[in-house]
Amino acid sequence: MHTTTQATPQKSMVMTTTNGGGVDPPQWPEEEEDEDAAAGSSCRVTAANGHHHHHQQLVVSGELGGGGGGGGGGREKEDDELKRKWAAIERLPTADRLRLSLLSSTRGGGSSGDVSEGGGGGAASSELEVVDVRWLGAAERRAVVQRLVADVKHDHVRMLRKQRERMERVGVRPATVEVRWRDVCVEAECQVVSGKPLPTLWNAALSRFSLLAAKLGFSHHQSKVQILENVSGIIKPSRITLLLGPPGCGKTTLLKALAGRLNKSLKETGEIEYNGVKLDEFVPAKTSAYVSQYDLHVADMTVRETLDFSARFQGVGSRAEIMKAVIKREKEAGITPDPDIDAYMKAISMEGLQRSMQTDYIMKIMGLDKCADVKVGNAMRRGISGGEMKRLTTGEMIVGPCKVLLMDEISTGLDSSTTFQIVSCLQQLAHISEYTILVSLLQPAPETYDLFDDIIIMGEGKVVYHGPKNLIMTFFESCGFKCPERKGPADFLQEVLSKKDQQQYWSRSEQWYNFITVDQFCDKFKASQVGQSLAEDLSKLYEKSKANKNALSCSIYSLSKWHLLKACFDRELLLMKRNAFLHITKAVQLGLLAIITGTVFFRTHKNFDIVSANYYMGSLFYALILLMVNGIPELVMSISRLPVFYKHRDHYLYPGWAYAIPAFILKIPASLVAALSWTSISYYLIGYTPEAPRYFRQLLVLFLVHTGALSLYRCVGSYCQTIAVGPIAATMSLLVILLFGGFLIPRPSMPNWLKWGFWLSPLSYAEIGLTGNEFLAPRWLKITISGVTIGRRILIDRGLDFSVYFYWISVAALIGFILLYNIGFAIGLTIKQSPGASQAIISNDKIRICHGRDQEKSKDIKIGTRRMALPFTPLTISFQDVNYYVDTPPEMRKKGYMGRKLQLLRNITGAFQPGILSALMGVTGAGKTTLLDVLAGRKTGGVIEGDIRIGGYPKVQQTFSRISGYCEQNDVHSPQITVGESVAYSAWLRLPAEIDTKTRKEFVDEVLEIIELDEIRDALVGTPGVNGLSREQRKRLTIAVELVSNPSIVFMDEPTSGLDARAAAIAMRAVKNVAETGRTVVCTIHQPSIEIFEAFDELMLIKRGGELIYAGPLGQHSCKVIQYFQSIPGVPKIKDNYNPSTWMLEVTSTSMEAQLGVDFAQIYTGSSIRKDKDELIKGFSMPPPGTSDLHFPTRFPQKFLEQFKACLWKQFLSHWRTPSYNLVRIVFMAFSSIIFGVLYWQQGNIRHINDQQGLFTILGCMYGITIFTGINNSQSAMPFVAVERSVMYRERFAGMYSPWAYSFAQVAMEIPYVLMLALLFMLIAYPTIGYAWTAAKFCWFFYTMFCTLLYFVYFGMLIVSITPNLQVASIYASSFYMTQHLLSGFVMPPSQIPKWWIWLYYISPMSWTLNLLFTTQFGFEDNSNILVFGETKPIAAFVRDYFGFHRELLPLSAIILAAYPVLFAILYGYSISRFNFQKR
Repeated sequence: MHTTTQATPQKSMVMTTTNGGGVDPPQWPEEEEDEDAAAGSSCRVTAANGHHHHHQQLVVSGELGGGGGGGGGGREKEDDELKRKWAAIERLPTADRLRLSLLSSTRGGGSSGDVSEGGGGGAASSELEVVDVRWLGAAERRAVVQRLVADVKHDHVRMLRKQRERMERVGVRPATVEVRWRDVCVEAECQVVSGKPLPTLWNAALSRFSLLAAKLGFSHHQSKVQILENVSGIIKPSRITLLLGPPGCGKTTLLKALAGRLNKSLKETGEIEYNGVKLDEFVPAKTSAYVSQYDLHVADMTVRETLDFSARFQGVGSRAEIMKAVIKREKEAGITPDPDIDAYMKAISMEGLQRSMQTDYIMKIMGLDKCADVKVGNAMRRGISGGEMKRLTTGEMIVGPCKVLLMDEISTGLDSSTTFQIVSCLQQLAHISEYTILVSLLQPAPETYDLFDDIIIMGEGKVVYHGPKNLIMTFFESCGFKCPERKGPADFLQEVLSKKDQQQYWSRSEQWYNFITVDQFCDKFKASQVGQSLAEDLSKLYEKSKANKNALSCSIYSLSKWHLLKACFDRELLLMKRNAFLHITKAVQLGLLAIITGTVFFRTHKNFDIVSANYYMGSLFYALILLMVNGIPELVMSISRLPVFYKHRDHYLYPGWAYAIPAFILKIPASLVAALSWTSISYYLIGYTPEAPRYFRQLLVLFLVHTGALSLYRCVGSYCQTIAVGPIAATMSLLVILLFGGFLIPRPSMPNWLKWGFWLSPLSYAEIGLTGNEFLAPRWLKITISGVTIGRRILIDRGLDFSVYFYWISVAALIGFILLYNIGFAIGLTIKQSPGASQAIISNDKIRICHGRDQEKSKDIKIGTRRMALPFTPLTISFQDVNYYVDTPPEMRKKGYMGRKLQLLRNITGAFQPGILSALMGVTGAGKTTLLDVLAGRKTGGVIEGDIRIGGYPKVQQTFSRISGYCEQNDVHSPQITVGESVAYSAWLRLPAEIDTKTRKEFVDEVLEIIELDEIRDALVGTPGVNGLSREQRKRLTIAVELVSNPSIVFMDEPTSGLDARAAAIAMRAVKNVAETGRTVVCTIHQPSIEIFEAFDELMLIKRGGELIYAGPLGQHSCKVIQYFQSIPGVPKIKDNYNPSTWMLEVTSTSMEAQLGVDFAQIYTGSSIRKDKDELIKGFSMPPPGTSDLHFPTRFPQKFLEQFKACLWKQFLSHWRTPSYNLVRIVFMAFSSIIFGVLYWQQGNIRHINDQQGLFTILGCMYGITIFTGINNSQSAMPFVAVERSVMYRERFAGMYSPWAYSFAQVAMEIPYVLMLALLFMLIAYPTIGYAWTAAKFCWFFYTMFCTLLYFVYFGMLIVSITPNLQVASIYASSFYMTQHLLSGFVMPPSQIPKWWIWLYYISPMSWTLNLLFTTQFGFEDNSNILVFGETKPIAAFVRDYFGFHRELLPLSAIILAAYPVLFAILYGYSISRFNFQKR
């Protein structure tokens, strides 16, 4: 009896195998296909549509014996059924067997995907079905992974063993890789400067000139700094190695060198081999997975999508070949594999799948399955947590097939239990699946440290120890150092190299201690048995014969070109959908502008004379410039995605062209919508020729112009790379295109030697196409006095008089420009390095230190001997029944969560007391940071309930910010000021006004010394991941900036996250000192060492869901907290020397609660500790007798003038040290002045103006100068202000200054730079263009240019302050620019603007700019006559009659123009005081 079970039989397919039908690889025996074919004659595979639209459920029928009709059961029958169905699969050709597997599905129970079995009764039962693993749905993939790894802690190792056993049963071994390196040296070349090595405008300018001089063969002062020095070693398969060392010792450089990812500017020598093969003989980036310490992801993609795309691009490596070998040998041996293991192994061997089962597996072991469908987010957009982001960074790389994992600081921001779980999974991958793994960690807990097989210790770019973990303590004991009990071994190993910490570990009391340097340790290691054994291993040649040929990747990309393109296409389409709001906003913006434009030019007054023709010409030009400017947001979006692209490109996930082509193709519909929305509305409103062919021809040209604009901005972005330089380069490109485009300066008016530029501008072809399409229409055939038609006359005057067929030449040229820009975009993506890779700058002093000359003896600072002795008031913070709610995220609603509000904190009650150091702990996502934010008043959204008191009085946020400090988890600082300046600035604004300058300076020095920042006080803070301070230095700066405010209460969110053990110890010693002065100090902490954990006095422990499960003392050696949890029945006892913090998190985990059947929150609520705490809090809730509520006479510590001075000082430093902002706009102004001066050479001279076209040309020059230099200044100010805005949010929360003081300082700092820009223009362009060289006219022009540039800069600052991000700001700014274009009085004179829009003309700042420029230059020329539209008129009269500019109103115009910068500056100050786009 044959039984066939299938899903809804809508579409079935029968496949019968025949001879020659297989697709087996050539290395397989030829006779196998014949066996397949012979067997296949009695086998049928039926494919039917399942419930999922991509899912095909394949059911095998054939010789399956008795089916499922009768009753009976039992294990034997199930095994028999499995063997029969498996035998049916085995008869299929190899290609089918590779993709078919058996999966269990529950019958009769009725999920949407279930199908009932014919004749089997109604009871639910588990049946095995044949499925094609390529088409498994999300539920099936999750089900398989869940069955294999239900509990990661216990099941993961079993799953890996099953895979290994399956392969070993048939004699297949996994591909393995051994990595060895000999005498590797890496050095950087630095430019040497005198004084501080800071990127000031002066240093940046000198750097450019010195580089130019070097290329010309002149001397160029550079020095080399050694990063790695003769390092050698081996990491072997089946072993996991830990890399330790202090910050700056070269760990990241070593990892990058081994992965073949070193920056090309670094010089590398030595040998690195994989399986005895040198790096240049294969593709190391495809053989090893390098996990960076920086989290770079696309904010709009979910966790699952990020991992799926990474898995898709990385391919399957050698898995497919291994799978082929396994199924071939299993068939020969008659072995039936475990169905789930078979399905998993086959699924991860299928190349190019959009959704991979490997993603579900990685999410499971990384603990990301709970946030799988949450968008990643970023600093300004809510998304996954910092710990989840770090795990995603790791998962994104290890989701691929690489067997060598090189991982850099993967535990930052993770709690110790999560770190232990991840490293445990990595250890299992190494030991069972024979991976080769090297991991650098900062603060590994002892239990995590114990998971490693080998240890590499680095210091000063050298290897101090490289060998087995179990011999490392013996080595250091032989050097005279011993790790104390209850001291984490990793902490000891990092501190023993430090001059300031080494002595405490000296174990030879009978010998006098002398500091042992890194070089001495290296010498001792080379002489040791471990060192000699390593040298011996390195001297032996690797036996290449034993290496698997599939172990090393020799192909650059894992997918074919078509599949690479398709994958990039899918991702770009997804991101377009996610950013639909931006595209819709741009389309709506264009539609509104089309309505405004159409009604401004409404039928251009229904005449067809030469005057009206000028208006039509102006409207066409305006349409072109509008569509060009409308594409500017594309530049911001392209640049913002470049960091992620560079990461993917450098990992060889996909090439630049595969990224560029979809970005181009998928924007074509957006350009079509833009052109349609503009043309459909404006065409008939303006009154162009009402003929359908002319309408469509105009639509085609405008569509090509918009497409070309988007392509141009993407191309510019790929070369400029940064948000500071990109907009300026884009404006410069736009300026050149428009100047040579034939409207602002007609082709006949261009200098003869520059007329070729007309043919290189895409706008020229667009104008030829549009004007010819309109003005060669029959309605423009009326003959003028000169004997030519009106249409021809206007075209001749503009130099656009070409034949009709030139329209199609123009279309072809525009298509050519589009292709050229996109080819340039692809090339830029391919050849340009990541922008962080600029040349380093170093001072002469630092050179001497690096080279060992003139090195000062390091000061021995004894932390704790000095006290922060400024007066303060000790205060207790108490809180009762604190609850916090946020709106339910859409992702949770989709999953069925019905509540409108999501509760993150539940009835939290507690108190933090002066002089007591309190720890706030919990697993990732428990609500630690949320509680700190609520207590500190940092939340910007959500609902807070409960009673919070300071010193017994209700908390007043304004007062609280004065007496508290908050060290945020994200280290947000101004990038362009130094460490010392950052701390001094904080002290200046946060210490009371009565503290004199000398005391304040001493206090700053003391804090820098305590936090050990004094040696880098002159170092620039820099941008994270690009330049400046390392992660741990940045963290210590965050602490110093808060401590220097002398707070009574200090909140610290993850003060040791991102620090190595020694830096964490420094930070905690400083924090302990602060608490000992009588201050209230609270720290959230993730993965503390025993030493750090037991430095705390009290603990508050929160479980997932925001519920309190312990609040009380820690006790000596954590005895109180251990005693409390061990008293709960079923809780396992802590092991000897085990980290109490790790044990505590493990025994209170959600899985442990479920296992014990208890609720730790309820146990705590009923405990005696809680009752004692309630009594204590009751006492703290009442003000002590004789005290009064804390009150300050002023809102801020300093007076407004002092705040302004401090902010101005900081703004001065930031501007002076940001050449990417100020130097670039100075260069732009010089370039613009030169190009305007050359193109309009002496055309501003009154003697050279003979007719209206000559006057329009020079007026077009004024218009072009002001609008483009203005837009450039506005665009370049926006990213600079956006960077400072995030710092301002932190400083404003801290109550450092009034937003008005900050805004006025920022506004005032722009004035000297804008003065310089205006003066630069006047010196270059004014005389070359030929404007009147009189003092009055010169001063008026200078005044007008200064005010115009100033209001454009202030407008850019204002638009950033009222929008959440730069993309939205760019869209709104472009609307403003286009309104200025339209209603400035140049494109359409004010006398012709309809009454309903004239009010917009009068409030447009550009209209007053042109009013002043036109009037001061030409409004007084009563004696100079020109020919105007056939009649002779004085220039002054024409300016008055045509433009409506009256010289009598000149003083009023000057006052109004000056009012705009003032207005925008005030609005900017108001906006930053009212709006906060930080979501917390």
